[in-house]
Parts: sequence; C-alpha cells; structure tokens
Amino acid sequence: MKTPARSFTDLDVWQNAHALVLEVYRLTEGFPDHERYGLASQLRRSAVSVPADIAEGFRKYSSADKARFINIAEGSLEESRYYCILAQDLGYGQTASVLEKMDIVAGQLGAYVRRLRQSGAQRK
Repeated sequence: MKTPARSFTDLDVWQNAHALVLEVYRLTEGFPDHERYGLASQLRRSAVSVPADIAEGFRKYSSADKARFINIAEGSLEESRYYCILAQDLGYGQTASVLEKMDIVAGQLGAYVRRLRQSGAQRK
C-alpha cells in the first residue's frame, strides 16, 4: 500500500501534470514570434493551471472542495487540449506526445475525483 501524500508533489497526477507543462513550454518555444502573446501564452497558461489547481486543492479539507479543484484542473486540461489541436492544425509543431500526456493526466484526474467523491459519500 502506498503511503499517503504529504505534499502535492507526492501525487503522481501532479508529477505528470508538471511534466506536461514542461513539455508544453518546450513545444511553444518553436511557435512563431507573432504567437508569443497569443496561442503560445494561452497554451502555457492553461497547462500551468492544471498542476496549480491540483496543488491548490491538495490542502482543502473537505473531499468536495478537493474534488472541485480537480474538476477545475480537468477543465484547464481540456482547454490545453484544444490549443494543442489548433497548434497542430496551424503547423506550429507536432503535438502528439503532448496530447498523449494529456490523456494520461486526464485519466488520473478522473480517477482522483472519483475517489474523492466516494470518500465524501462514505462520510455522510
């Protein structure tokens, strides 16, 4: 059995979301200069929101509050997914590996929120 996380950095989902952000930054380095404050900035911001919301939710006391932040992270992840699709369609770079990482993080977020909701339901 895995020991409980003492910090958000102990969470596998946070670690994978952080790795995703690093890859998004590497991808957007190659975007055209005219996209620096456009698509590159939007993609970076939405991607950074994912691990940031996981971190913020980690210290919330109730399962419902934690689940709300994980749900916000899910929304930011889907926003990021769209920006990757757009970047690919505009020819700004190959996004397949970023999208694969997004799928992994999405699955982990979904599992995390389900566990939180189950633990919250068991306490009632």
